[in-house]
Amino acid sequence: MLIRSMAPNVICADEIGTLGDSEVIKEAFCSGIKGIFTAHGSTFDDILKNPILKDLIEMKSIERIIVLDDTEEKGKIKYTYEFAEGCYKKME
Repeated sequence: MLIRSMAPNVICADEIGTLGDSEVIKEAFCSGIKGIFTAHGSTFDDILKNPILKDLIEMKSIERIIVLDDTEEKGKIKYTYEFAEGCYKKME
């Protein structure tokens, strides 16, 4: 209801990964709304272990995955994966 009544351009959510999160994200994307989301995972393969995130990735709903450094420089971008030409490419 909120998506329809408020008509946001962007939604943000911290630590997605449940079926409920996925359904809301899919509905938002179908309504033309962009999103910024966080989830736990230290590598692309690690992220794919979560079936909900894997589903969103396989649907090509996610344009960019940003992996943050979790060692000496916490919060610094370690690398990104960008969806281009039908697949995700690691950008360092």
